Amino acid sequence: MAIDGKAKTAGQLVGVVVLMGGLAWASVPFYDWFCRVTGFGGVTNVAESASDTILDQEITVRFDASKDKDMPWTFKPVVREMKIRIGETGLAFYEAHNPTDRPVAGSASYNVTPYQAGAFFSKIQCFCFEEQLLQPGETVQMPVTFYVDPEIVDDREGKYIHTITLGYTFYEIDLPEDAQAALVPETPTDTSLN
Repeated sequence: MAIDGKAKTAGQLVGVVVLMGGLAWASVPFYDWFCRVTGFGGVTNVAESASDTILDQEITVRFDASKDKDMPWTFKPVVREMKIRIGETGLAFYEAHNPTDRPVAGSASYNVTPYQAGAFFSKIQCFCFEEQLLQPGETVQMPVTFYVDPEIVDDREGKYIHTITLGYTFYEIDLPEDAQAALVPETPTDTSLN
């Protein structure tokens, strides 16, 4: 009887471990879906095209740039803020520079504050989550095309938002394989016949 009790307890523990593993595995896509649907945590919308409606009401969009402590690039917005009409398509640029003597790859994550504005901030084109590779000394300007959804003026909390901050943080990532291969010096082959 003691063996059956131990087997039952072991079976329950395995079940708990499997359940916890399944919940951990599903939590990331579920959280991502939740944030995209609700705008929670400053997650923005992604749009295929510009807004059909442009209001006479303006809103200020500020641009912020930061980088991980190990990222060697310099990274900044070209313009710190702009006023646009709600629904109007805006175009902003961020500038990145690689001051090192080696190629460096990076990827950016983003957020919008206040967090409630995320549900109304729609990006049409963005460099976020895309691999960016800068050669030594290279400087690039990366565009962000966006608009603020006119529905913000009818939202219970959104109608009080007059300034939205779009922030990007760059992180260093592994070089792509072709860039890594270019860094490996070729070994000379001996073509002399002895």
